[in-house]
Amino acid sequence: MQKYKEFQPTCFDSKGAFLSDRKEEWLVIPVGRNRDSGPLANSNFFTALELLNNERNNIVEVHRFGHWGPGWFEIIIINPKAGKTLKIAESIKRSLEDYPVLDEMDFYERELEEANEIWANCYNWGERIDYIRENRSQFEFDSFAEMLEVVRGKYFIGYASELIR
Repeated sequence: MQKYKEFQPTCFDSKGAFLSDRKEEWLVIPVGRNRDSGPLANSNFFTALELLNNERNNIVEVHRFGHWGPGWFEIIIINPKAGKTLKIAESIKRSLEDYPVLDEMDFYERELEEANEIWANCYNWGERIDYIRENRSQFEFDSFAEMLEVVRGKYFIGYASELIR
C-alpha cells in the first residue's frame, strides 16, 4: 500500500504539501470515491470502511479533499501500527487485486438503486417503452400491472448495469 506522504491526488500537488505531516507514514487504502463515483466505487469505499470498523481516531480516517475536476474526493488512511486493522487493510488490497468488488450484494443494491433513479428521473414513459422494446430480453413481467408500474417509472427490472453505463 502507498504511504500517505507519497499520495498524489492531483498533478498540481506532486509534493503533497496539503497533507497532514502527522499522518505521513499512514497507509492509503486502495479505494476512493468522488462526486462522480458510480455504484462500484461507492460500494468498495463504504465496504472497506465498514470492514475497517469505520473511522476511529488514531487508527482509521477518511480524508476529504476539494478538487477542481471531480469537485471533491475521499480516501481512507490507516495507522500502520494498528496490527489487526493493518491485516484487514492488507486483506482488502489482496481481495481487490483478484476481483474488483468487495461486497457483491452491496454493489448490486447500489447499482439497482441508481438504475431505479435513472429510470424514474431520466426517461419519460415513451422512452421507457422504447427501451423495453429495444431490450426485450431483459424484461420478464409477472403481470400487466407490473409492466405498467415499470413503464410509469416506479422501478426498473431490466439489467441495471446496462442502464447506468
